[in-house]
Amino acid sequence: MGKIGAAVVGLGRITSLLEDDELREKPCTHTGAVTANDDCILVAGCDIDEERRRLYAERWNVPVYSDAEEMLQNHKPKIFVIATHPDSHYHYCALAVQMKKKGVKIPVIICEKPLSDNLENAYKIADIMKEGQIIITNHERRYSKDYIRAKTILREGNLGELISIRAVLYFGRSRKLMDMLWDDGTHLIDAIMFLTDLTMRHKYNWGTDLNESYGTAWLEGALSNEKTSLDIPVLLEIGAGRDHLVFEIEFSCEKGRLRIGNGIFEVYQSFPSPYAQKFRSLKNTGEKFSGPTGYFANMLKDAVACVKDPRRSPVSSAIDGLRVIEYLDSVKKLQN
Repeated sequence: MGKIGAAVVGLGRITSLLEDDELREKPCTHTGAVTANDDCILVAGCDIDEERRRLYAERWNVPVYSDAEEMLQNHKPKIFVIATHPDSHYHYCALAVQMKKKGVKIPVIICEKPLSDNLENAYKIADIMKEGQIIITNHERRYSKDYIRAKTILREGNLGELISIRAVLYFGRSRKLMDMLWDDGTHLIDAIMFLTDLTMRHKYNWGTDLNESYGTAWLEGALSNEKTSLDIPVLLEIGAGRDHLVFEIEFSCEKGRLRIGNGIFEVYQSFPSPYAQKFRSLKNTGEKFSGPTGYFANMLKDAVACVKDPRRSPVSSAIDGLRVIEYLDSVKKLQN
């Protein structure tokens, strides 16, 4: 097999522009990941915005299109990246499948998060995958080495049984809390389910109305699955009005605690308390995570592996993306 061609629709921040951020780990965009992968070659880009097409063509030296069908027909990519607004994700997933009738088979679709802007279309995208089309949802923390290490720690059992989870999301000073939840919250919800291998459901919320753009809301939910009687409580704090970003998850366990998030990796274990007899306290084990996480690079490697082996199940599939949308939709319905 020669180089695997990749084409992109939607030429904005997550596709290309974030590569200009000097502080971010590289690659940090879809195009950056494609060009950094020895198995891949970038063949084309598409956007309805003329200026974005111009900038993309100048930077990456590839043909650009205003029409995705024309791009797919001309270049026949093996990987099709959909990085448009969520309300068009189903349209482009369906287009990729329809291209088979024109002799263009696209083995792997990479779809940006959230999988869709509504539950109905999320189900449609998941159905496309169930019918045999490989679709990767870009929930990047599933590919990040620090989150993979955290999952291993929880599985090893040294911290004991998982008792509860708390998570915090501040991601915009004046954004509506509901918008924040549907955008960056998709990563938070998916990370919790990825790290526990459980499904999250919403119960109720209090505090600021999620349609407001200042204040704090708390969302209470639980994790469970069909195979066990587990019902692990989860408390999410979603807030605006801050001049800083916070993305973190805390796993409270029988014998310790794990905290992970943006710039956070802490592991605590219980030990005999130095402050009171017959009590135990938490002590930081000193374990840290440093170095590149490989989050975008590993996502693209997963896509390449799926092209080479059509029987492979991606690490982050459309089914995983659907589970997040199911949760977010339940929050939205209860709020309304």
